[in-house]
Parts: sequence; C-alpha cells; structure tokens
Amino acid sequence: MKVTLKDGSVKEFAPGIILGEIAKKINQKLGKEALLAVVDGVNRDLSDTLDHDAKVEFVTPDTPEGLHAIRHTASHVMAQAIQHLFPGVKFAIGPAIENGFYYDLDSEHTFTPEDLAAIEKEMAKIVKQNIPLKRSELPRAEALAKFAAEDEKYKVELINDLPEDAIISTYTQGDFTDLCAGPHCPSTGKVKAFKLQSIAGAYWRGSEKNKMLQRIYGTAFDSKENLDQYLHMLEEAAKRDHRKLGKELDLFCILDEGPGFPFFMPNGIIIQNELINYWRQVHRRYGYEEIKTPMILNRELWERSGHWDHYKENMYFTKIDEGDYAVKPMNCPGGMLVYKQHLHSYKELPIRAGELGLVHRHELSGALHGLFRVRCFTQDDAHIFMMESQIKDEIQNVIRLFDEVYATFGLKYHAELSTRPENSMGSLETWERTTNALKAAMEDFGLEYVINEGDGAFYGPKIDFHLQDSIGRTWQCGTIQLDMQLPERFDLTYTGEDGLKHRPVMIHRVVYGSIERFIGILIEHYAGAFPVWLAPCQVRILPITDKHGDYAKKLYDKFFELGIRAKLDDRNEKLGYKIREAQVQKVPYMLIVGDKEMEEGTVNVRHRGEGDIGSMQIDEFIAKLQKEIEEKK
Repeated sequence: MKVTLKDGSVKEFAPGIILGEIAKKINQKLGKEALLAVVDGVNRDLSDTLDHDAKVEFVTPDTPEGLHAIRHTASHVMAQAIQHLFPGVKFAIGPAIENGFYYDLDSEHTFTPEDLAAIEKEMAKIVKQNIPLKRSELPRAEALAKFAAEDEKYKVELINDLPEDAIISTYTQGDFTDLCAGPHCPSTGKVKAFKLQSIAGAYWRGSEKNKMLQRIYGTAFDSKENLDQYLHMLEEAAKRDHRKLGKELDLFCILDEGPGFPFFMPNGIIIQNELINYWRQVHRRYGYEEIKTPMILNRELWERSGHWDHYKENMYFTKIDEGDYAVKPMNCPGGMLVYKQHLHSYKELPIRAGELGLVHRHELSGALHGLFRVRCFTQDDAHIFMMESQIKDEIQNVIRLFDEVYATFGLKYHAELSTRPENSMGSLETWERTTNALKAAMEDFGLEYVINEGDGAFYGPKIDFHLQDSIGRTWQCGTIQLDMQLPERFDLTYTGEDGLKHRPVMIHRVVYGSIERFIGILIEHYAGAFPVWLAPCQVRILPITDKHGDYAKKLYDKFFELGIRAKLDDRNEKLGYKIREAQVQKVPYMLIVGDKEMEEGTVNVRHRGEGDIGSMQIDEFIAKLQKEIEEKK
C-alpha cells in the first residue's frame, strides 16, 4: 500500500496499519506531536486504520487545524469534569469555536465563577491521566437506545434528526461518552493549556421557543506560553474597550433614543474631522476629486443597481409623493449617476471620484456593538472609472495609497482575495476575468494574499485589507472591489481612441471602511492615547496658583491663534490633582507654569508617556509640537 506524504515522497506500508503508527515510522517527533491525520483531504483520528493507497498529512498542535482539535477535545474534557462534579447535568452541544470552545448544559445547579475554578481543577486531573479517546460507531437505533437509557434527551433529539440508516459515532474517554462526529486528539493529555472564561445563557438550538441552557466558555492552546499571551491580550482588550474609553474621554455615546446611531461629542468630532482632513490631503495627492450624492434615491435606481434584489433586507425605505424610495446603504449608484452627467473620452480615464457619504444599513439589534457595528456610518468611498488595460496600474495605485494611510497609524495588514459568492450577478466568464485581474495586480505588486472563497460582493470580487492593531488583533477595514456589472447596468460609456463607445471598468474602494468604526479601532489601538495630531486636546496649561493665571492665559491665546488645541485649567485645585486628571484624559502635553516660568518666559513640559521633560522656551516647544503634528508622529 502506497502512502504519499506532504513533501511528495511515497512510502509503502502494510494495509490495515494504524495512522498513528505511520506518523511514528516517519519521524519519532512527529509520532509524539501528531494530533490528527488528513487522508485524501479528510480529517481522521490517529487511531483509524488505512487500507488503501492515499495521500496522508499529519496535523500538529502549531497549526489552526491542530488548535481546533485541541479545543474540541477540551470541550469533552470539560464535560467529563462537570459530570464528575455535578452529577445529573444534561449535555447539549460542545463545539470548538474560533477562539476556544463551549458546552451548553441543562442543570438545576446555577453555575458560578467559583464553579469554574473547581471544574478547571478536575479537568487538570483528567488531562494528567492522559486518557485515550476511543471512537465507536453504532446503528441509529442502538445509539438512540443508549442515550435514552442515560436520559440524555438533547443527544436523543440530535440523533432523531439524522436519517434512519445513519451510522452514529461516539467518543469515550474513561467514564464519559459523548455523541460526536470527531475527529479528536488521541488522548486527553494533549490538552496542555486551558482556561474557563465565562458563563452565559443560550437557548437550545438558538431558538427562544426552546429552554434556556447554561453555556460555559473556555479556551485552550498548544502551550501555556501561548495561552498566557492570549489571556494577556484579552486583559488589554478589556482596558482598551472603545465603548468604555469613548465614555471616559467624552468622545461618543449611543442612546436609547437611537440604538445603533452614534452621537459624537465635541472631542469625538475633532478626531473625525482630523481623519477626514487627512483623507482629503492624501486623496488629492493621488488624483481624486470629491463628490457628494443624495442620501435618498428612488426605487428604480436601486432596482437598476441590483440592491433591491440582493440587499433589500439591509435597507431602510420611505415614501415620497406616493413613490417608493430608499435610504442609501451604499454610495455606488449615486456615483454612477454622477459619471453619466457628462460624455467621457478615453483621454480622461481613469476618473477617480471620492465621496464621504453617510449610509444607513439595517442591522439586527443583537449585532450592534459600539462603533464597530452601527446602523449609520460615513463610508469613505471612491469609484474609479477606467479602461480594462488600466486595471493593474489602478489597483496597484490604490494599494500604495492604502499602504501609506495604514502606516501613518502604525497599523500592519494582510490581504485576502474574496471570490464569487452564491448570490452573485453576472456571467462566470466575467467573474473569472475580474478575479484573475486582481490576482495579477497583487502578484505583480508583490502583495501576499490568501483566498477567501465565496466572500466577494454580489457584483464582483474584492481584496480585503485586515489591519493588525497594537495588541495583535485583526480588523477588516479597507477593500478594493473590481466591478464590471454596474457599468453595464447603468450603461456607462466612454469614447475610445477608435471613436466608438466602450464600457468602462470600475473599482469600488474604501480605505477607512467606516470612519466611525475606524475611530473605534483607533481608540483601542492607541488605548485612547491618541498621537498629538489626532488628540482632541493637544496641550493642557496648568498654572500653579492664581497669580500665574494671566501668563497662562497669554499662552492659551497664542496656541489658539496658531490652531493648536489647548485647554487652560485654571481651577482652584492642587497641581497634583490637575496633572493626574490630564493623565487620565490622556492629554499628550501638560505645561506647568509658576514663578520661574513667568520670569524666564518658559514652560515646564510634562509628556504623557515620558513624564517631566524639563523647561523649554515657548517658541521652542511650539516648534516641537508643530513638527509632531505635521509629521503625524
């Protein structure tokens, strides 16, 4: 029997060999580390046998598949521990999820955080015992009888939903057996680092018509070091929560009068305006012109664009003069109409039209989350109309723009190419051409990317830019979408060199994505300590006593005339109190003025991160500050 390995080499083994034995024969280290085998693309347990020629790869803990297996097995270890400590608990489902695992439980006992510590202790015992996980396959009737006898009603319901001729798989580890499709780690000892995190309520099968169960969440990693790193990241994320900092720094609020519709306070508007000013500067250099289109347009337009058929459930509607209208969820159709107002020649192309358009999208209330998921937001759109021969150059020009913008904020990124979704419009041939054009542009530019199958927009493939913040989390923000559908639907044309009418190709692209969401990301990225150019208050002037007030006021007036955002704190409070408050508000610079400063015409400078940096001449400090602002340090 021939086995083709990951590196392309072929080895011969006797039919019926256990997959785990193959791993050991290949490499002793691999035999110890392997968690699963992938046989002809299908994940299998290491205890399974192989009796035919196949391509075989082994999954180790340092891979996404290996981490998933560890977490899946951890959910079973947790369930076994709960069974030991709380007899009578009924088990529902316990899957691995993106960042960990959970198990839904039906119990008369109400679980508490103290219980989690006890469950963790019992889990550690089970892991230490290194109990093998053994897979069994039963006919449906036999599996039903088994779980019914154990009064596991949720397992019985799951089995009842399967076909009558189904073969049911279970996994047993010591005294615990669970209904599960698998595969799993070979033993409980592979769950080396885990942590139970929280308790929540969850309806059985996600329906409010069913019973509310208790859900225990946990996470697991391949090493204690990686677990500790993840838990530290969660602690940092909690400190950086933009909803918490948004309130503390008086940036924005979301009120009961408008769920999903953020209110921005003066401090928040300063940040938003600085982002917009920067956006305009960059786009002017890259050859964009700015337009503005209406927020409400009629039904015929949205039918023509395809949104009425493909996006209706996310839109808001209204009646005007007995006609049907929609509040725009996207800026694109308005951009098409702007293009159509003039005849265009090939000499004008590419035409780059940018728009900071307020869009509204209906989101379910349960999905709303601070500034990250809202119902109205400012989309920094741009539409580029071009000839097909210009696709590569324009895509690369957009990538350069994105690269410059993200570097300004200290954000790294990776790119994903999202391909044709199920609800796509247009021919397969057009989709293939546009997808290949994006691939060619990225590869020629040297931009590495991964494929995200089926996640493109309904009108075309796209490149998504996933930003990495200061604590390692990723956020999808920028996107470049190549579209040959809307130019066709809106009958957009240009006059070619041959004097005939031709159809332009179009790029949709956003760099911030949503300005509101981008502000939320920046709040968490900087932990509220914005760089000077973005900070709502750049300088706080702190006179030591009342007699220093006039000098402090002259400083304030000078900063105001120069456009520097300064505040004068002349309250009758102790200096230490005022300094602490400025630090809590994360003000970049504090200027302390007393007798010496008045006599010498100087300021004593404290920096938010560096502390006291000493005395400076006023003009010297202003030059330093203006340089930081200009360079966007």
